[in-house]
Amino acid sequence: MDRRQFLLSGAALSVAAALPRAASAEIAFAPVPGAWRSFQITTRLEIATPKGASQAWIPLPSVQEPDWFRPIDNQWRGNMSAATLYRDPKYGAELLHAVWSESEPAPLVEVTSQFATRDRAVDLTRRGAGAPLSAADHALYITAGIRTELGKARAIYDWIVDNTFRDPKTRGCGTGDIGFMLDTGDLGGKCADLNALYVGLARAAGLPARDVYGLRVAPSRFGYKSLGANAEIVTKAQHCRAEVYVKGYGWVPVDPADVRKVVLEEPPGNLAFDNDKVAAARRTLFGAWEMNWLAYNTAADIGLPGAREPAVDFLMYPQAETGGERLDSLDPDTMKYLIAAKELTTS
Repeated sequence: MDRRQFLLSGAALSVAAALPRAASAEIAFAPVPGAWRSFQITTRLEIATPKGASQAWIPLPSVQEPDWFRPIDNQWRGNMSAATLYRDPKYGAELLHAVWSESEPAPLVEVTSQFATRDRAVDLTRRGAGAPLSAADHALYITAGIRTELGKARAIYDWIVDNTFRDPKTRGCGTGDIGFMLDTGDLGGKCADLNALYVGLARAAGLPARDVYGLRVAPSRFGYKSLGANAEIVTKAQHCRAEVYVKGYGWVPVDPADVRKVVLEEPPGNLAFDNDKVAAARRTLFGAWEMNWLAYNTAADIGLPGAREPAVDFLMYPQAETGGERLDSLDPDTMKYLIAAKELTTS
């Protein structure tokens, strides 16, 4: 069962009671839709010590949003015996499934993807512009039929910012096990934990919500060192965001986890909530995203075609098996994968 698909008894009421306000300091962190930017990422994966037949799954940019994200092309090469483009039937997540025979001593695949992005923002002062959510999407992204409004979505966001923390000891982006977080009261983690908690609480409050899994590919143009990929190699730059659907506005981008990242990591570190950069991030990241980031997919608990191991919680990292055993996707040195990103054009 998708562990995000559950009701949190009483959570909506307790969260709605918390309505903290951001500091009023002004800073130019204001992503707005503008020029499109084109990027290319190249993922190279090797299986250093194959133990028989091997296979790998490489996530591909597959979110189709004409206002802010457009996949363009995928190309691949390597010594695999078969390579198949797979599209998950539930979420539409796309991946390349590469297979090598037992006789291949050095399995290798390299995937190059091109895509275009532009900054994203929803005008939260004007209601009525958002496209209606289809019945199918409403059923997919909600577990309770409570009617809510924009204030509830913002209250949950503020509650997450105020009550969670970024834990630098968390491996990768976290696991998104929000049941564990709520049962234990341990509200620390990274983006896949904190933004998954937002999604779970929003759904419990009657709001359709979803995680969006992706990768930072460029520095922040607004001067936030913690909110960008600051080198060409982006192997460890995975980042999960969240969206909440509010009637009259459509899908609203949110990212409370990045607010906590700014608090912890923005130089000189451990910033106070009244710091200008923290206040600006808190204000901006409810309703806007800077698109120095690619969106892979919104899939949760996704089964990998041909895999012997269980489904993965989310598909944001390359995955591989050899001899029927899953390799550690959070250890790119052991699994030997590298992801490089570059900007192609600005239009």
